[in-house]
Amino acid sequence: MAKYKSKYVCQECGYESPKWMGKCPGCTKWNTMVEELEERAKPGETARRNISAETSRLAPITTIVGEDEPRLTTNISELNRVLGGGVVPGSLVLVGGDPGIGKSTLLLQASQELASNNNKILYISGEESAKQIKLRAERLGAASPNLYVLAETDLFLLEQQISHLMPAVVILDSIQTVFHPDVTSAPGSVAQVRECTAHLMRLAKTKDIAILIVGHVTKQGAIAGPRLLEHMVDSVLYFEGERHNTYRILRAVKNRFGSTNEIGIFEMGEDGLKEVTNPSEMFLSERSLGVAGSTVVASMEGTRPVLVELQALVTPTGFATPRRMATGVDHNRIAMIMAVLEKRVGLLLQNQDAYVNVAGGVRLDEPAIDLAVAVSLASSFRDKQTHPYDVVIGEVGLTGEVRGVSRIEQRVKEAQKLGFKRVIIPAKNVTGWEHPKGLEVVGVQTVSEALREALGG
Repeated sequence: MAKYKSKYVCQECGYESPKWMGKCPGCTKWNTMVEELEERAKPGETARRNISAETSRLAPITTIVGEDEPRLTTNISELNRVLGGGVVPGSLVLVGGDPGIGKSTLLLQASQELASNNNKILYISGEESAKQIKLRAERLGAASPNLYVLAETDLFLLEQQISHLMPAVVILDSIQTVFHPDVTSAPGSVAQVRECTAHLMRLAKTKDIAILIVGHVTKQGAIAGPRLLEHMVDSVLYFEGERHNTYRILRAVKNRFGSTNEIGIFEMGEDGLKEVTNPSEMFLSERSLGVAGSTVVASMEGTRPVLVELQALVTPTGFATPRRMATGVDHNRIAMIMAVLEKRVGLLLQNQDAYVNVAGGVRLDEPAIDLAVAVSLASSFRDKQTHPYDVVIGEVGLTGEVRGVSRIEQRVKEAQKLGFKRVIIPAKNVTGWEHPKGLEVVGVQTVSEALREALGG
């Protein structure tokens, strides 16, 4: 059997040390040394394992026969969307999120839906007993004879139970509670998490079992453990939202079998998580009409267009340095747009505090929201209300031009579906597609032109 030896590796420069040090001698950074596991094989024994069930052989890619294996779909369409159409057999999926956000609830509901389709599902918990899981399952209505429950943390015992049952899907809650008996580190350490995940990856590939593992997150919002953990798995899903807010967002940041940045919207209730089939309507349900600083933008989240409200508040500052605060959008992008408004449009914003917020708790990362942010800031600064049935789309350049965006037809159709009367888009995107009836499409080339259309002067 292979022997394991611990070593400490700097996560910044890769310096290795047999013991932990607070300061790395290689790059002089503090608190970057983390424990890693080094596997050494005995003479005559190989430490490398093949993740394929068969011995790998050289073969031209044209001679390899592909298998079109169907996905395991649930009745939760939002979860299927984020996964790219369903759970892929033999895949390893990592689900992360803040404590109490609803990770276990979602996976237990998904277990019930998969078990109802005559699939054997094994739910493994290292944080709850079998009786506690039973109480939560009764509250969620997740009771099926095909749903098996196991409360265990020993990795070797888990593998024995999985090999005996041979389920279609295994759900492990959570990876930080499982320990490898041959690793001397405590459960949840870097070495334990990485070695357990590698073991589960080999198990999923060799036995063609889909494994979903729950990962805790740090204070910064990243999944706890080495960054390599996200590279090892096939898909990484983040469960976002505030605990005092009923809405939750499931976001795919990595997916080898589907689109990245795809989102699913859920609402937390007494009976668990419920799907939100029309997120645009949900995000705009509490919007105030005819107020300064409010603009609606159509953003693409994966393959889905979503209409959200951008809010801006510009007010005179009482400090030497004005404040620039943003929630749901990139702070640096806001500073750039304000510089464009001051230089190209003539708005005196250097003595103004600016606050930008995306209503509903969603985060927008694409540049197509730039023009809507500019309109919101100018509307609040001039204290002139925007048209309540306008949607603004476009990217803003440093010279004040409005650049084209992708998938404009899908964005405009979503605006028409929700009853908006006019869309302000880049002039480059006006031609080349059929405009929906009953919706006015206005093309603009500069930020100044967009402000004249949106604010009437």
